[in-house]
Amino acid sequence: MTAQPFELARRLKGLPPYLFAKLDELKRAEMAKGVDVIALGVGDPDEPTPKNILEAMHQAVDRPVNHQYPSYEGMPRFREAVARWYRTRFGVTLDPAGEVLSLIGSKEGIGHIPLAFVNPGEVVLVPDPGYPVYEISTLLAGGEPHYMPLTRENDFLPDLQAISQEVRERSRLMFLNYPNNPTAATAPREFFEAAVRFARDNGIIVCHDAAYTEMYFDGKRPRSFLEVDGAREVGVEFHSLSKTYNMTGWRVGFVVGAAPVVQGLGKIKTNVDSGIFQAIQEAGIEAMTGDQSAVARMRTLYQERRDTLVAGLRAAGLHCDSPEATFYVWVDVPEGYTSASFSEFLLTRAGIAATPGNGFGQAGEGYIRFALTVPRQRLAEAAERIRKALSR
Repeated sequence: MTAQPFELARRLKGLPPYLFAKLDELKRAEMAKGVDVIALGVGDPDEPTPKNILEAMHQAVDRPVNHQYPSYEGMPRFREAVARWYRTRFGVTLDPAGEVLSLIGSKEGIGHIPLAFVNPGEVVLVPDPGYPVYEISTLLAGGEPHYMPLTRENDFLPDLQAISQEVRERSRLMFLNYPNNPTAATAPREFFEAAVRFARDNGIIVCHDAAYTEMYFDGKRPRSFLEVDGAREVGVEFHSLSKTYNMTGWRVGFVVGAAPVVQGLGKIKTNVDSGIFQAIQEAGIEAMTGDQSAVARMRTLYQERRDTLVAGLRAAGLHCDSPEATFYVWVDVPEGYTSASFSEFLLTRAGIAATPGNGFGQAGEGYIRFALTVPRQRLAEAAERIRKALSR
């Protein structure tokens, strides 16, 4: 019997294919041919979760109470640990009861927040290039993305003054992301101050994705958006334990900031999920309040990898800035290539899986992104493969 064809909803038909799923397909196809692919596409840490976090998880799993439904908002102790971490790291004081909400990874919160605040036809300001979920979550909510180009000439910061009054009046949310994926740019305090003024003057909610604040180099610690005066009145900040503590598969994060925004997102979550497994929350508490030496070691490791790859790419004739944060390197594609064609060239001629910049938005055309999530030896090998491929 032939299966009945079921038509997808219009909201799904309008979505672009999710970038990383397509990259995985192409990589698998090359590997099936026997190619030794060096995967520098998806930003998934290759180092293990620190032992103290694993031990906390082992103990928490044995407690029967943790196998019942968790609270929707997150365990009070988890939210208190988040508030303590923010106070220690950024000097920001938060109310754990009203200004902190647990998330099943920051992606989940970013994906849901337009549902809480954006009506069909309203505008969301989206960085271009940017993490694809900003655009996708907007489209799923029936909103209209307005793209804010991030250019090297403007230090990969959006030009807020270039946004027309008509667009400002229709906008409900603005996504920002610093340290930035994919460009690896950081934002100065002055930009965050300007963003607060812009949001306050136009009645726009700022949604700052701060997943990479702990992956910084050369001692240049990124700041929180919430450190700026007035930020807690106009926006929220999303954070994740994924990158900082090598916990990508655990799916645990949080959103903090303006209580009405946090609570609005909480109303969506109450209706679509049942919270985070409590044992994972207990492990998260240990991550944020326990020994932080593993995080410092990861920064050193990524800085060494950054130096290896940047030097190798430059030796191969490619132009790139040396990033101050994240574990990405944003590289200009050589003359004669597009982002897509150079990505295909790297995969088929050098066995390197990288992410084409245009997959993050139109303003990403002309760039390609490499992730520092393999050992230094493999990064050096990747750069040498690229040098040889380009010299043929």
